[in-house]
Amino acid sequence: MRILLDTHILLWALIEPGKLSDDARAALEDPDHDVLFSAASVWEISIKAALDRPDFQVSPATIVAAALGSGFAELPVRSAAALKVATLPHYHRDPFDRLLVAQAMTEPAVFYTADARLAAYSELVVCL
Repeated sequence: MRILLDTHILLWALIEPGKLSDDARAALEDPDHDVLFSAASVWEISIKAALDRPDFQVSPATIVAAALGSGFAELPVRSAAALKVATLPHYHRDPFDRLLVAQAMTEPAVFYTADARLAAYSELVVCL
Protein backbone atom coordinates (compact mmCIF):
# COMPACT_ATOMS: atom_id res chain seq x y z
CA MET A 1 0.00 0.00 0.00
CA ARG A 2 1.13 3.55 -0.74
CA ILE A 3 0.33 6.12 1.97
CA LEU A 4 0.58 9.87 1.42
CA LEU A 5 0.80 11.88 4.63
CA ASP A 6 -1.02 15.14 5.21
CA THR A 7 1.25 17.85 6.62
CA HIS A 8 -0.14 17.44 10.15
CA ILE A 9 0.32 13.68 10.04
CA LEU A 10 3.87 14.09 8.74
CA LEU A 11 4.72 16.39 11.64
CA TRP A 12 3.02 14.14 14.17
CA ALA A 13 4.79 11.04 12.83
CA LEU A 14 8.17 12.72 13.16
CA ILE A 15 7.75 14.98 16.20
CA GLU A 16 4.73 13.78 18.19
CA PRO A 17 4.06 10.13 17.28
CA GLY A 18 1.90 9.76 20.40
CA LYS A 19 -0.78 11.77 18.58
CA LEU A 20 -1.17 8.90 16.10
CA SER A 21 -3.28 5.85 16.83
CA ASP A 22 -1.56 2.50 17.28
CA ASP A 23 -3.02 1.38 13.94
CA ALA A 24 -1.69 4.45 12.14
CA ARG A 25 1.79 4.03 13.64
CA ALA A 26 1.76 0.34 12.68
CA ALA A 27 0.79 1.22 9.09
CA LEU A 28 3.60 3.77 8.85
CA GLU A 29 6.11 1.29 10.24
CA ASP A 30 4.99 -1.61 8.04
CA PRO A 31 7.88 -2.39 5.65
CA ASP A 32 5.36 -3.46 2.99
CA HIS A 33 3.95 0.09 2.84
CA ASP A 34 5.46 2.96 0.89
CA VAL A 35 5.06 6.07 3.04
CA LEU A 36 5.17 9.30 1.06
CA PHE A 37 5.42 12.96 2.02
CA SER A 38 4.72 15.68 -0.50
CA ALA A 39 6.94 18.52 -1.62
CA ALA A 40 3.76 20.57 -1.06
CA SER A 41 3.94 19.76 2.66
CA VAL A 42 7.55 20.94 2.75
CA TRP A 43 6.43 24.15 1.07
CA GLU A 44 3.62 24.58 3.62
CA ILE A 45 6.00 23.95 6.54
CA SER A 46 8.50 26.41 5.05
CA ILE A 47 5.87 29.14 4.81
CA LYS A 48 4.75 28.61 8.41
CA ALA A 49 8.35 28.50 9.66
CA ALA A 50 9.16 31.75 7.83
CA LEU A 51 6.33 33.49 9.73
CA ASP A 52 8.46 32.91 12.85
CA ARG A 53 5.43 32.15 15.00
CA PRO A 54 6.23 31.09 18.56
CA ASP A 55 3.75 28.18 18.26
CA PHE A 56 5.47 26.77 15.16
CA GLN A 57 9.16 26.22 15.78
CA VAL A 58 9.83 23.61 13.11
CA SER A 59 12.79 23.60 10.75
CA PRO A 60 11.72 22.48 7.26
CA ALA A 61 15.19 21.08 6.56
CA THR A 62 15.07 19.06 9.78
CA ILE A 63 11.65 17.66 8.84
CA VAL A 64 12.86 16.61 5.39
CA ALA A 65 15.96 14.97 6.86
CA ALA A 66 13.89 13.18 9.51
CA ALA A 67 11.33 12.02 6.96
CA LEU A 68 13.98 10.60 4.65
CA GLY A 69 15.80 9.11 7.62
CA SER A 70 12.58 7.38 8.66
CA GLY A 71 12.33 5.73 5.26
CA PHE A 72 9.59 8.01 3.94
CA ALA A 73 9.86 8.94 0.26
CA GLU A 74 9.41 12.41 -1.15
CA LEU A 75 6.60 12.80 -3.65
CA PRO A 76 7.11 15.63 -6.15
CA VAL A 77 4.21 17.75 -7.28
CA ARG A 78 3.43 16.54 -10.78
CA SER A 79 1.36 18.40 -13.36
CA ALA A 80 -1.36 15.72 -13.24
CA ALA A 81 -2.01 16.58 -9.58
CA ALA A 82 -1.90 20.31 -10.26
CA LEU A 83 -4.47 19.87 -13.04
CA LYS A 84 -6.66 17.65 -10.85
CA VAL A 85 -7.04 20.50 -8.33
CA ALA A 86 -9.10 22.41 -10.90
CA THR A 87 -11.70 19.64 -11.06
CA LEU A 88 -12.10 19.11 -7.31
CA PRO A 89 -15.33 20.28 -5.69
CA HIS A 90 -14.90 23.11 -3.20
CA TYR A 91 -15.39 21.06 -0.04
CA HIS A 92 -12.25 22.62 1.38
CA ARG A 93 -10.55 25.92 0.62
CA ASP A 94 -6.99 25.27 1.83
CA PRO A 95 -4.83 25.09 -1.33
CA PHE A 96 -2.27 22.77 0.26
CA ASP A 97 -4.94 20.28 1.36
CA ARG A 98 -6.58 20.39 -2.06
CA LEU A 99 -3.24 19.69 -3.75
CA LEU A 100 -2.46 16.83 -1.36
CA VAL A 101 -5.87 15.26 -2.07
CA ALA A 102 -5.23 15.64 -5.80
CA GLN A 103 -1.84 13.98 -5.39
CA ALA A 104 -3.41 11.05 -3.56
CA MET A 105 -5.97 10.67 -6.34
CA THR A 106 -3.52 10.88 -9.23
CA GLU A 107 -0.64 8.80 -7.81
CA PRO A 108 -2.76 6.91 -6.37
CA ALA A 109 -2.13 6.61 -2.66
CA VAL A 110 -4.19 6.38 0.51
CA PHE A 111 -4.19 9.83 2.10
CA TYR A 112 -3.77 9.95 5.87
CA THR A 113 -5.14 13.17 7.37
CA ALA A 114 -6.50 14.55 10.62
CA ASP A 115 -8.98 16.78 8.77
CA ALA A 116 -12.36 15.03 8.53
CA ARG A 117 -13.57 17.61 5.99
CA LEU A 118 -11.27 16.06 3.39
CA ALA A 119 -13.05 12.68 3.48
CA ALA A 120 -15.71 14.02 1.12
CA TYR A 121 -13.18 14.03 -1.73
CA SER A 122 -12.37 10.38 -2.11
CA GLU A 123 -12.44 6.90 -0.66
CA LEU A 124 -8.64 7.22 -0.61
CA VAL A 125 -8.87 9.73 2.26
CA VAL A 126 -8.43 8.14 5.70
CA CYS A 127 -9.15 10.38 8.67
CA LEU A 128 -7.09 9.48 11.70
